[in-house]
Amino acid sequence: MNDDGTGPGLRCLVTGATGYIGGRLVPELLSAGHRVRCLARSPDRLRDQPWAGDVDVAAADVTRADSVAEAMRDIDVAYYLVHALGSGGDFEETDRRAARIFGERARAAGVRRIVYLGGLTPVGVPERELSPHLRSRSEVGRILLDSGVPTTVLRAAVIIGSGSASFEMLRYLTERLPVMVTPRWVRTRIQPIAVRDVLRLLVGSARMPDDVNRAFDIGGPDVLTYRDMMIGYAAVAGLPHRVVLPVPVLTPRLSSLWVGLVTPVPASIARPLTESLRHEVVCHENDIARYVPAPPGHPIGFDEAVRLALQRVRDAKVTTRWSSASLPGAPSDPLPTDPDWAGGSLYTDRRELAVDASPEALWRVIEGIGGDNGWYSFPLAWAVRGWLDRLVGGVGLRRGRRDAQRLRVGDSLDFWRVEEIEPGHLLRLRAEMRLPGLAWLEMYAERDDRGRTRYRQRALFHPHGLLGQAYWWSVSPFHAVVFGGMARNITRAAARTPPARADERAAAR
Repeated sequence: MNDDGTGPGLRCLVTGATGYIGGRLVPELLSAGHRVRCLARSPDRLRDQPWAGDVDVAAADVTRADSVAEAMRDIDVAYYLVHALGSGGDFEETDRRAARIFGERARAAGVRRIVYLGGLTPVGVPERELSPHLRSRSEVGRILLDSGVPTTVLRAAVIIGSGSASFEMLRYLTERLPVMVTPRWVRTRIQPIAVRDVLRLLVGSARMPDDVNRAFDIGGPDVLTYRDMMIGYAAVAGLPHRVVLPVPVLTPRLSSLWVGLVTPVPASIARPLTESLRHEVVCHENDIARYVPAPPGHPIGFDEAVRLALQRVRDAKVTTRWSSASLPGAPSDPLPTDPDWAGGSLYTDRRELAVDASPEALWRVIEGIGGDNGWYSFPLAWAVRGWLDRLVGGVGLRRGRRDAQRLRVGDSLDFWRVEEIEPGHLLRLRAEMRLPGLAWLEMYAERDDRGRTRYRQRALFHPHGLLGQAYWWSVSPFHAVVFGGMARNITRAAARTPPARADERAAAR
């Protein structure tokens, strides 16, 4: 690499690599010839990524200066793609502190550029009138610009791409409601941008001249209202014309609950998205084109962005989703070790059954659990649990799966997250539903000492306080139906599963 940083192979640090944009940016940087280090609180969540062997991974937390300093060592360009998205009262302070640490550590390490993806803010609207989400993103941008490190802030409105929260919200609202009574923000003008253009601009920003230290508005070629976007989505998706009836009575809070009811996006994430649509979010300059020229066919228009996203969904090639990143407040404690765990009560429900099938057939059922395949046990009980979770602000049961057949560590799976996977043998899920404690579900495909296939299932619960104790004992009478039924139905499904093809057997290994 040349001393001025213009040669090949810039050394890039990517925060948020387990998230929606970060998980897509890493392979783009690698394709551009850069070297990549990923900063992650839980490095194991990156191990199953197809690019995992091509990057360095630093175990670090952006709110801890010492770990950030170590991750910044020998870095040319640092990408800041983290945000404490949520409704907690202290998320703005968390964002503020993390941005200051990142900027200070980048300057101390001699980083040549910071690149930050923020939100497009309306012109002429006082910052105090912005949603907390947009206000925080704007403040983070200012902190990084004032850090003493040349910084590029890219400000985007709605990002259209397979798996993005904005796209999933648009998709499910349009597909499920042919006639919609909608909030008045559907009349707000928006300049959406395709995720491919976001990634192109993020990669291109790495080579900006050292004297550039500013924010850029980025957007696609179309300026539309949200109503236009819903009608346009319906046309691209081949749906009948949608009737959209705006009403003035739905507040941002009610809007987020409405979105959470209709779509897989929970109210805790829908609220900052809907609040951000109260004001017009349209680009007022296109100066980014002077530094990152658009190739033919770019920027991508709204209809083409929707078509590309839908094709990815239909082809099951959604590489990251809005749920890729852990939700604020999601548990992160390690699984208690047993049998010598000494951290308090640990309740366990164990099931074990013989299976009239091969371990490979059993594993195919285990790995395919959740999403459209369901949970093999008392669907109404699972549905009710999902609705109850949504009522208290949880993610509910409708996050589904990233891939219909394959799982990897870090994948969201309805209201669980894949914590560990040993192909062909073990799937461990951590609960991300709202609970007075921590919960895991383990499923094993094994052979016993006589060569017979056995299915082993274990549910664990670590209660928090008296409420956690009461929760366990209140639901334990239903375990025979829920967990016992799950074990029986999984083994039955395995017995009906046809033999795996050679390529599937190789994937299982």
